[in-house]
Amino acid sequence: MADYYPPLGFHFKVEFNAFPGEYAFQSVAGLSVEMETEQIAEGGENRFKHKVPVRSKYPKLVLKRGLLVDSEIIRWCRNALENFEFEPTDLIVKLLNEEHQPLMSWNVVHAYPVKWNISDFDAEKNQLVIETLELNYNYFNVM
Repeated sequence: MADYYPPLGFHFKVEFNAFPGEYAFQSVAGLSVEMETEQIAEGGENRFKHKVPVRSKYPKLVLKRGLLVDSEIIRWCRNALENFEFEPTDLIVKLLNEEHQPLMSWNVVHAYPVKWNISDFDAEKNQLVIETLELNYNYFNVM
């Protein structure tokens, strides 16, 4: 009989379809979905309004990692943000087990960069420079 425990969230990787080999990120945020609703008033019913589902809504996907000076992903981001040349791509976020095999995967569809941020430089601190990528996307599928 297998033991079932909630998985740990520190063992994961991000695979961009367009950029193989670049998958080491320190954190991933924004894998959530929310249902938008619309209120409809019914004639003669004054106690409540009906709430009906309209569409799914996805937040920005936020990826963080140590700054890589020569990175295809950053060239892709800069090309979009500086030259307004967008090339959407799909990516997969994989939560891994202790054997480095996927427990769950999120296939993120039609992602493109909307923000690139570099952490502050501070001569009084000894820490890595962190880059943050914010991506819009259409939706994701859990695999």
